[in-house]
Amino acid sequence: MDRGGDSALLSDLLAEDAVFHSPVVHTPQAGKTTVMAYLGAASQTLGNGSFRYTRELVDGDHACLEFVTEMDGVMVNGIDLITWNSDGKIIDFKVMVRPLKAMNKVWEAMAAQLQSTKA
Repeated sequence: MDRGGDSALLSDLLAEDAVFHSPVVHTPQAGKTTVMAYLGAASQTLGNGSFRYTRELVDGDHACLEFVTEMDGVMVNGIDLITWNSDGKIIDFKVMVRPLKAMNKVWEAMAAQLQSTKA
């Protein structure tokens, strides 16, 4: 179930009012441009060759995708919870990561990636 990061495809899939819920940022991040930035950073930090989806659960307009990856020797396990609207556009994207050691590693890498895109 390995899926590559394609920003043009992702842009086509996101609704203008999409919301992203980060595992490390308290407030939801709203708007297509902001969601694209967060998902792009996630793709750069998590999509390192070891990333793969291991389970997929779909129910109507909701999906839960479980993933695993390794970051600097730390095993990361997480899920993407995705909801889309009647037009087939993603309106809500929530990421959860475990264990705590992995969460800290993701936070560190995401912060650096987001900072480098602002520079």
